[in-house]
Amino acid sequence: MKALVTGASSGIGLEISKYLDSLGYEVILVARDKEKLESVAKTLKHKPKIIVMDLSQVEDIKSLYVLVKNDDIDILVNNAGFGLFGSFTELDLNQELNMIDINIKAVHVLTKLFLKDMKRKNRGYILNVASSAAFQSGPLMATYYSTKSYVYRFTEAISYELKKEKSKVSVSCLCPGPVDTNFNQIAGVQFSIKPMKANQVARYAVDKMFQKKLLIIPGFLMKCSKFFGRFLSDKALMKITYQIQKKKKK
Repeated sequence: MKALVTGASSGIGLEISKYLDSLGYEVILVARDKEKLESVAKTLKHKPKIIVMDLSQVEDIKSLYVLVKNDDIDILVNNAGFGLFGSFTELDLNQELNMIDINIKAVHVLTKLFLKDMKRKNRGYILNVASSAAFQSGPLMATYYSTKSYVYRFTEAISYELKKEKSKVSVSCLCPGPVDTNFNQIAGVQFSIKPMKANQVARYAVDKMFQKKLLIIPGFLMKCSKFFGRFLSDKALMKITYQIQKKKKK
């Protein structure tokens, strides 16, 4: 049994890799940092394959698929991604485009390529990592929130297609709230509420993935937020989100 995890060098991706390894899966670790991947590999029971790759280029994403297409992948975890904080007009355009490439294009391309194989076999799991940011607009993190909304709606639509086709392949979308990773350092923010531990989120996500749950929201607070958010207007949600975002500024 084999699993491919992108963004496996830290945070949720690292913890998912460790948990899958403990369940007996041979994990293929993908990230840009070779030293970190080698460090992760030393913590796993089963010797993993390491692939050092930047997933911001479509041709490189396709190359990743070619490298592993004969490995008979059972699980694909699209975890690679990052965020940026700040006023839309003040953020660096190239950084934003890079974020769109990784957060959206990499998820889209890898899901399409691996899902075709999984449908032929009529088995497999895909876990796309989004965020609670997927459920509303995000002033001061406009592009990031939009990318995660894409991932959520994209996964939701594909799941419905598979259901109608009576396929045994499952796709899930993980939408956590704040998690104790290096996300906030990269995005340039500090969380306004206590973050969950990455290993807790990872275990919960994988367990729910195996239960073929479409939307995976770890933590009681985030579940409540999603539920009660349905009773607020888009304008009210944006106002609340903006105030929360302002508190994140370092």
